[in-house]
Amino acid sequence: MTESHSSSTRRAVLSALGGVAATLLASRDARADVSFDNWVAAFRSKAVAHGISEETYTRATRGVEPDMTGLAAIRNQPEFDQQLWQYLNRAVSDWRITAGKAKAKEYAPLLAHIQRDFGVEPSFMLGVWGIESAFGDPVVEKNHMRLVIPSLATLAWAEPRRRSYWESELINAMTIIQRGWATPEEMVGSWAGAMGHTQWMPEVWLHVGIDYNGDGKISPYGPPDDALATTARFFVERGGYRRGEHWGYEVRMPRPIGGKGSRSYAAWQALGVVRADGEPYPQPNATARAWLPVAFGRPQFVQQFPGSEPPPTLAEVEEIQRRLTGLGFDTGGADGRIGNATTLAVRNYQLKVGIEPADGYAGVSLLARLRQGS
Repeated sequence: MTESHSSSTRRAVLSALGGVAATLLASRDARADVSFDNWVAAFRSKAVAHGISEETYTRATRGVEPDMTGLAAIRNQPEFDQQLWQYLNRAVSDWRITAGKAKAKEYAPLLAHIQRDFGVEPSFMLGVWGIESAFGDPVVEKNHMRLVIPSLATLAWAEPRRRSYWESELINAMTIIQRGWATPEEMVGSWAGAMGHTQWMPEVWLHVGIDYNGDGKISPYGPPDDALATTARFFVERGGYRRGEHWGYEVRMPRPIGGKGSRSYAAWQALGVVRADGEPYPQPNATARAWLPVAFGRPQFVQQFPGSEPPPTLAEVEEIQRRLTGLGFDTGGADGRIGNATTLAVRNYQLKVGIEPADGYAGVSLLARLRQGS
């Protein structure tokens, strides 16, 4: 059962990144009818009309070349069909838990200060930070981040279905440069332009961003103060986050209860819906909706997901990577972290040996198969 505000938070996040999501679903092969260089030259007047100085535009676009990564990603999304338990095992990995505990200790005063100001619990902040950038890890930046200006310029030039969105975010990115918050060289992010520790689009940094460490600029990079405070503010102002309210609870439902609307916890309890751990609902007047995380299943989070397996340990992931590498499937190193290279290596191995589905999931059953093969 999930809190009603969780859905509003998700809607707010999707709204902010809606251009990205819509493009992923609706994209098609497209090329602009002008060259990239001509488009950059022509776009100058629009940027200037929106407040970008000639000097900033020249600096931001000097030597810019099209980055086709985003267009390729839009047209060719991976076809991995992960089960929810697989996603959770990977998102809450052994490596991420270990790194998260270290960051929680290192930044305890900052996280406590943010909680006092916004009411957002440290666990939420650490979760977002860990998922989005592996806590600002330079390895992630080096291997997966792109220069933001070429990425957004290429999408604005050659992806027609959301061109106005990409143009707007390109101008937002140039505004950040103009304000002195980052240089064009420092501005790296996803292929879609999401930036910094918590991977917000330029619009969010501009309109929700906070100079939390008082250095005179709002920075998505460097010390995480601004990024984490901005994320907390986003949750509260755009996501409907309510101080002290839990995300939801695992429950036991005596019978199927129709309807998709929200009810108070007291109303759910009156219908016989109780927490799986036997504890009372601490906020009986808060509202929540029922959600079945596995279709056609009877998942019990107190126990295991149907058909699931326990998450692999850090050592087990490292062993998977070593064994795959030894078989000629490049995982990008044996560091216990499951990135794109490891996922692709797993999938290629699964395809070669006939494992179905070839879902790219690096888990304990895959490790058992690899050990049998040795």
